[in-house]
Amino acid sequence: MVTHLALMTPRPDLSNADRDSLIAAFTRAVREIPSVRNVRVGRRIRHGAGYEQATPLAADYFVAIDFADLGALQAYLCHPAHGDLGRLFGASLSEAAVFDFEAGGVEVFDRWRDDWTG
Repeated sequence: MVTHLALMTPRPDLSNADRDSLIAAFTRAVREIPSVRNVRVGRRIRHGAGYEQATPLAADYFVAIDFADLGALQAYLCHPAHGDLGRLFGASLSEAAVFDFEAGGVEVFDRWRDDWTG
């Protein structure tokens, strides 16, 4: 499985209409693009853990979209509905980072163990 992860903070001056447009474009993209397998969204919580101050990115939200494989992610990225979302994404956020991960359960550590040792 491949997970497309976006960490983001909306612009402080983002209007309600622009926020609604971004959410609508996201919803449309994940519903219309057939290669999307699963979607999770979240809002950051702060509870006083030490790592909260050590994190350079102050993202307030995340979106994680799962795909069967890299080809499915690439189909998502090339879809016209993603193009609409991408334009709004860049204009709506003050901070963002996007990453793609090969993902699985804890059993994948055995496959990746050598990557960690050099």
